[in-house]
Amino acid sequence: MSSCLGIYIEPNIIKYAKISKEHEVLIVESFGIKFYDQIGEAINQIISDTYSFKVPISINLSEEAYQYFNMFSLLNKNDLRKAIATEYESFCTEKGLNKNAIETRYALVNNLDDKEKIKVIHVSSNKSTINTQSQQFSEYNLSTISPMGISISNIANLKPKENILIINLEEQTTLTTIVDQKVYSINKIEDGASAVLESIRTKENSYSKAYEICKNSTIYTMEGKELQDEENEYLDDIMPVLYKIASNVQETLANSTVKIDRIYLTGTLSAINNIDLYFQEFFKTEKCELLKPFFIKDSVKINMKDYIEVNSAIALALQGLGYGLKDMNFKSRTWRDDLNTIFEKFDTGKGKNGKSIDLSKLFKFDLKGKLDNIERWMLRSAGGILLLTLIYCAFSIYLNYSITVKNDQVNDVKQYTMAQIDAVTKDISQTSIKTNEYIQLSDNLKAIKAQVEENTKSRKAIPTLLTQIGSSIPQGVQLTSIENTTARHVVITAQSEQYEQLGYFKAILKTQGILSSDTVVSSEGVKEGGLVKIIIEGDLP
Repeated sequence: MSSCLGIYIEPNIIKYAKISKEHEVLIVESFGIKFYDQIGEAINQIISDTYSFKVPISINLSEEAYQYFNMFSLLNKNDLRKAIATEYESFCTEKGLNKNAIETRYALVNNLDDKEKIKVIHVSSNKSTINTQSQQFSEYNLSTISPMGISISNIANLKPKENILIINLEEQTTLTTIVDQKVYSINKIEDGASAVLESIRTKENSYSKAYEICKNSTIYTMEGKELQDEENEYLDDIMPVLYKIASNVQETLANSTVKIDRIYLTGTLSAINNIDLYFQEFFKTEKCELLKPFFIKDSVKINMKDYIEVNSAIALALQGLGYGLKDMNFKSRTWRDDLNTIFEKFDTGKGKNGKSIDLSKLFKFDLKGKLDNIERWMLRSAGGILLLTLIYCAFSIYLNYSITVKNDQVNDVKQYTMAQIDAVTKDISQTSIKTNEYIQLSDNLKAIKAQVEENTKSRKAIPTLLTQIGSSIPQGVQLTSIENTTARHVVITAQSEQYEQLGYFKAILKTQGILSSDTVVSSEGVKEGGLVKIIIEGDLP
């Protein structure tokens, strides 16, 4: 029986799931979510709790980027690889990127728009980021680092001829389009769970409490129950983000040539009650539902939503067990990995072709009589090792002599350089005095210019604000007062019969840049008679 521990890591949150596989049967041994301040301590605790000290570990690739190239389908394997490398070099040159500092992988799918071409899904990530992730697991058996946008498809129940879209509502939102059981494209949306959790955390001072609030929040759809203030006090933090995500997904589908049959929701924000019903209101022809791992059956012991919360970790564990695209592993293979593979074969007594290995013959050595193939191989290996040792010793002696000569030359150059540096230092000191005088004069001019610009901008800011609000205010929202309390601070009192309209009005003020988005705050809604009143504050942009 083989096992793998899937660990999905994002800022402040780790999701984990340990999956075992016996023949074709998959079992979830343990799973959970942990909030952390020190990533190393959290990883050690998870591995200890799941007893996974020697178990292969599969984690998500961080900060990956996706590019798409089109290649002619008639190219052979070698020419195709060279063409993809050339295309990516051109991309790096255009974007000013250092391709030597980037690790890449790619997958090939049929191009639906041009039958004569192949679509290349190109995934890249910074090598330093990958090394940092690997070092966090240096004491454990890290086997797989794969992009979440592709790995999430491992848990879906994919059917032939069906096109699906997986909306993974994690720190950022990832849209994975799957055509006929193959990943076709991945799109990223900056808005995601991090925006919601951070907004609630600033009020509650706890990420774990912010997550529990999301789980206990219920979205009331157009056909749902009447709004209850005490049950929806945090919807003001949740709804604008969900609205932006749903709108972005609508736009993505509108610009795509792929006809989607079904939409799946997963990730941290999928824990919000009725989120599938909320998204269904945006997509009339596509059915929206929560993504359930294909191998997990409904049980009275564990709520299915508990599994769905850690879908990302389950998908990574399946990747480590051999599911999904094997070429998407960004973990560099080392001699230790090869050695583990050999030991695994020895442990099972099976070779690569499935035949039994006689270990006694492998280590048996007898000089009597004619040498067999194993004995000749061992003698040749011993001779090769001895020859390499002699070459290494000779090269070390020569290298040590060369280093000594170069050190003497360096010391001479160093003494000359220090004398020149002293002379330059004196010149720099005189130049610095003049530079400071110039900087002082320049700063004074900039301050005067900034004050003049600010005075000019302030005279036009209020009329512009009123014009923007008048053209953007939703139907049903009434403004009872607008007050400019300080130089750029504005206080707006608004009322409406529906709370959602007020939240939508606040989202408009943010997203359309009417007020500076990072300064916009609002009070809790106060219901008086048939109207809900709130106060929205923010700074002019």
